[in-house]
Formats: sequence, C-alpha cells, structure tokens
Amino acid sequence: MAPIRSSIWHSSRLNQSMIQRISLANNSSHIRNFNTSKVQQHGHIHKPKAGEELHITFITKEGEQLTYEVAEGDTVLDIAQANNLDMEGACGGSCACSTCHVIVDPEFYDEIPEPDDDENDMLDLAFGLTETSRLGCQIKMTKEIDGIRVALPAMTRNLQSSDFS
Repeated sequence: MAPIRSSIWHSSRLNQSMIQRISLANNSSHIRNFNTSKVQQHGHIHKPKAGEELHITFITKEGEQLTYEVAEGDTVLDIAQANNLDMEGACGGSCACSTCHVIVDPEFYDEIPEPDDDENDMLDLAFGLTETSRLGCQIKMTKEIDGIRVALPAMTRNLQSSDFS
C-alpha cells in the first residue's frame, strides 16, 4: 500500500503545481471582460407612443371591467402587474407556472398565436381551465388584438415543492 499512497500524494502535488502555473499565466497576461445583459424587470411596461395606443380590458374576479392603454409588445402579465391587478406570475413570466392564467374573449382567441407545448403543459395545471384559456405571460399585445378582453379566473393554483411533502 505504501507505493499507492506515494503515487496519490505525488500526483496530488503535481496537480497543485500545475494549477498554480496556470493561474499565474492567466492572471499575468489576460484581461477578463465582464459582460452583462439587460435586466428583465417583471411587471415593467412601455409607455405607448401617441397614436399607437392599444387597448386591453381586464374583467376582475368581482366582474369589474378595467380598460388600459398599452404599448405593442407588452405582455398581459406585465400589464396586469403594472396596474396592480390580482395576477401572480409566480415564475416571473417564464412559462413555468399557471398563475397568470386568463380567459380570453372568444372574439379575440383566434387572433393570438397558438400556444406552444410548454404553455399547454402549464395550462393543464390551471384552475378553471376553459376553451379560451391562455397564460398572460405568453400573450403579447399586437395591433391584431387591440381591444382584447381577458377575464381573471376565480382562483389560481400555485404548486410548490412544499405541496408534495
């Protein structure tokens, strides 16, 4: 066993020596750049340009209708949160939960691009799913859906790991 211990110790010491040389070489001759990406602000919407305003109406759980002027490209989730409506968006708008579930007015449903597989998977978890249910984080405002009406469901379901303990 002595030779094995000796070879392990030797290779360990050799590796430390190599690591030190690599570190010295990297630190002395290379400048490392620090890159960042734009922060995604949850609930942040853009101010619409004059004459380019789009409209969305939310129907709250209590039946109140609230209409807002919004900019093209903003999501229903961001619009709701920017206006302090009761829409959670637990995953931050990454299509990984169903807490931004909305029920789209059938008049506008076909104007929205088809949901992808990820959205369909999350919709399966939504409370009160209907034929025109969608996730608010996946609906971007466009001229085609100007005037859209969406209803907030009576409840949302937010599954957490603690629910399975």
